[in-house]
Amino acid sequence: MSRTTTVRRATVALFALALLATVAASALPGAARQRDAACVGRSLTSWSPDAARTGEFARYGDHDTPADDWTGGDGTHSLRLPDGRTLWFFSDTYLDRVHPPPNPRGEPYSWRTADHGGTPFLRHNSVVVMDRSGHLERTLTGGGAAPGPFFPDPRGGWRWPVHASVEPRTPGSADKVVRVLLWNRAPGTGPWVFGQPRGTEVATLSLPGLRLEGIKETVGQSAVADPAERVLYGTAAVRDGGWTYVFGGDDPPSVPGSSAYLARVPDGRLADRAAWRFWDGAHWARGPGSAKPVLRDGGRRGVGSSFTVVRDGATWVLVTMDTGGSGAAGLSDLTSYWACSPHGPWHGPNGRIAPPRPPGADPRYTAVYNPQAHPEFNASGRLLLSYDINWLGPPGEAPDSRLNDNVGLYRPRFLRVRLGPADR
Repeated sequence: MSRTTTVRRATVALFALALLATVAASALPGAARQRDAACVGRSLTSWSPDAARTGEFARYGDHDTPADDWTGGDGTHSLRLPDGRTLWFFSDTYLDRVHPPPNPRGEPYSWRTADHGGTPFLRHNSVVVMDRSGHLERTLTGGGAAPGPFFPDPRGGWRWPVHASVEPRTPGSADKVVRVLLWNRAPGTGPWVFGQPRGTEVATLSLPGLRLEGIKETVGQSAVADPAERVLYGTAAVRDGGWTYVFGGDDPPSVPGSSAYLARVPDGRLADRAAWRFWDGAHWARGPGSAKPVLRDGGRRGVGSSFTVVRDGATWVLVTMDTGGSGAAGLSDLTSYWACSPHGPWHGPNGRIAPPRPPGADPRYTAVYNPQAHPEFNASGRLLLSYDINWLGPPGEAPDSRLNDNVGLYRPRFLRVRLGPADR
């Protein structure tokens, strides 16, 4: 065969491939073509501390009346209500009183004592109400002689609130309620010291009164024999095209790497168990057992047990702990991934942020974790991102002692983050 003939055939083949690509693209719905054309790689590029938001939680946590108010917590999520108030949801929560410095160690930090005897109250969840002006005004906790969690502990376990949304009480109804996704966990030992996952639930709160009306299980996981393979949904949720896309993760005992999973629910039906569908790698399946990771842990890839997802134009951006980073157990830096659809493929990790720790936080023993976006507070193209702080050492020292002697070690802190072009 002559060289000329070979070149001619290669040219024809390339032309045919280009024509097929053009035909395939034209077969896509117009919205999908526009989305793919507008989707570009995004990454964390710059940040600055949001001292005002961090300071508001310090102000509220430090005031010494009443004793059943929030003085510290983690698992920070938020929801803007129709009347302009904002609810802040927390997992483990300290109550009781905070005193000005110096603390009992002689250090210049505010500190916490118990008003009810024993150690200060640590409850499994709370809800703090912020008024329209951005002023934190009160804590919603359960009733009783000793204030309990707002979402009551189930038998043999506890509940941690994650993403929340305002929805019609029933599809098409003008009556609105708050739906709160909850993680149901049970006590564990060894690698499960922070609890074994049991399932995802949805709580319903009335509006505007915020009365807890009920809790329903939506994604049960107790039938999954290996706790490491159980998936809890709700660390992030994004509405798009008539659906609420709900992200979750598995819970392997090896901290911090997890894989990310995805479910979707028609808008307004988070509490409807039958409406949930799960991404199985190619289709939306009915059963959660069919779910496959959309971002799998391995090497430098993977997510922390809690992460957040936002939209930046047509691009989906996931922010998580840098599980492959150099920090202790992946609990020091944040990184991001991007995709053109919620099920990926996800590209990254891209960019890295090392958020500042509070005064008195020894970086050898202080964990930075649970980045969460709060889009209702975005401003000037910058995303409001919170992260949590905890104390993990040194060996032999009880964390509660250090957390109570420096209350700034167990409170959310805030950044203003700007997204820019991704490097991969």
